[in-house]
This record gives sequence, C-alpha cells and structure tokens, in this order.
Amino acid sequence: MNQRPNNGPPGSVRIIAGHLRGSKLPVPDRPGLRPTSERVRETLFNWLQPHLHGARVLDLFAGTGALGFEAASRGAAEVLMIERDPDLARSLREQAARLKVESVRVLAEDALAWLGRSPGQAFDLVFLDPPFAAAAWEPAAAALAPWLANGALIYVECPRNVTPSLPRGWTLHREGHTRDVHFALYRAGD
Repeated sequence: MNQRPNNGPPGSVRIIAGHLRGSKLPVPDRPGLRPTSERVRETLFNWLQPHLHGARVLDLFAGTGALGFEAASRGAAEVLMIERDPDLARSLREQAARLKVESVRVLAEDALAWLGRSPGQAFDLVFLDPPFAAAAWEPAAAALAPWLANGALIYVECPRNVTPSLPRGWTLHREGHTRDVHFALYRAGD
C-alpha cells in the first residue's frame, strides 16, 4: 500500500486475492475516506472464503470499493456498490470497466435513503463500513432486514471505542481488532 506523508490516506489499495489479485484501486484524498486496511481485509476474506462463490453482495458505503472489488475478485456472483459521492461513484464505475468486472454495479445514492426503498433482491453478504464520522451503523443496520437473505452475513467495521447497537437476531460469527478499528462478522437470523 502506498503511504502519503503524515499518515494521510493511501494513494491506492491493492486487491489481495482472486482473479483481480494485485490490481490497484485509487484512493482519492477525501474527508472521511478510510479504506479498510489490507491486514483487516485479508482476515475478513479468510473468514468469508467459504461463503463467497456465487454470493450476492451489497457494499453500502463503498468509498474506494476495496471490499466490493475483493468480493468480486474472489467469486461473488454480483456486487452492488452504493456510494453517495458522485465523483467516487464515477471512479468506482471506471475501475469496474478498467478491471472488466461485469458483476459490479454502482449506484450514486445515499445508502440510508436507498435502504428505505422496497427491496428488489436479497443479499447474502453486506459490508457495513460507513465513514466513521457519519455514525451510520445503527440506522443502516436497522434498515437492512428486508434486504437480507436467510442466514446472510454482515460485516461491520467501526472505531475500536465504538459499540454500535445492532439488531436482535444478528449473532456474532467472528471478530477482531487493530489498534484503531473493531471489525466483526455477524450472521442474520435464519
């Protein structure tokens, strides 16, 4: 991962495994844009590997798309990325075209507003990693129920000192932490 001076955001993140392995995704300098670290992504996708092939994936606060593209690289059937920043959404579409990933679709919309719609499909895996300053874990989690397939997995990433209140019926599957981040994988009730 390329590092900018003063511990700013990286200039790019690398896809770790799968058919896109080694591909780089740009990380624009945007307030609140904080890609999931390579170390955390590696742990997460080791947990997810048995569940990815053919999965329908929702990346709610896509940002750089690191989580969604990693899922597509490792065998997800489809990945829907929701990103409200129009420039980031455009960049995600450009990266999907550059990488020739037809399974990735990008919507330039506010994730919470989008969740308020009638669900058109159910997702097997959801990435819930909003900008930390937005504190959107609880409202997004509360709105997810109609969008989840039976036994869906939900990945939640938040600051280490934050414990969001998540829906009853979500059971902790695995969790970990770094110095700054707590990350966990939950299973929705069957």
